[in-house]
Amino acid sequence: MTATLIWILVVLVAVGVYLSWTAGRLDRLHVRMDAARAALDAQLLRRASVAQELATSGVLDPAASIVLYEAAHAARQAEEEQREVAESELSQALRAVFGEAAQVEAVREAPGGDAAARELAEAVRRVPMARRFHNDAVGAARRLREHRKVRWFRLAGHAPFPLAFEMDDEPPAALVERVS
Repeated sequence: MTATLIWILVVLVAVGVYLSWTAGRLDRLHVRMDAARAALDAQLLRRASVAQELATSGVLDPAASIVLYEAAHAARQAEEEQREVAESELSQALRAVFGEAAQVEAVREAPGGDAAARELAEAVRRVPMARRFHNDAVGAARRLREHRKVRWFRLAGHAPFPLAFEMDDEPPAALVERVS
C-alpha cells in the first residue's frame, strides 16, 4: 500500500513539474512575442515618421508629398484595430511615390535628399524583418497553446490568443535598389 502511494506521489510530482515547465515555456513565448511586437511597433513608427518627414521636406513634388504625408499620418494615428490596414496603405503609398527610379534620383539630388532616401530605405527594409520575427513568435506561442495539456490545465491563464500582424510590407523596388 505504501509503495503504491509513493509511486502515485512520484507520478503526480512528475506531472506537476512537467506542467510547470510547460507553463514557464509558454510564459517565455509570450514575453518573446511581446518584445517582438514592441520592436515591430518601433519599426512601423520609424517608417511612418521618416516618410512623414520626407513628405514635408520639400524634396518631393506636391502631389507625392500629399499622398505620402496622409498615408504616414494615418498609419501613425491608426487605432489598433485599423493598424494593419493603415500600414498596408502606407506601403502602397510608398510604392506609388517611389515606384520609378526617376523619382528616387530626384529625391537623392535634392539637398539632404540622399540622407533622407537612405534613412527611408533602411526603415522600409526593417519592417518585413520585424514583422517576420513577430509572426514567428506568435506562431510558436499558438502551436504550444493548441496542445491539449495547455487547454485542459489552462496553462495560458487569461492571456489573449496571439494574433499575427498581417500587412502589405513589400518595399518600393526603386527605392531599395537605388539606395542600397
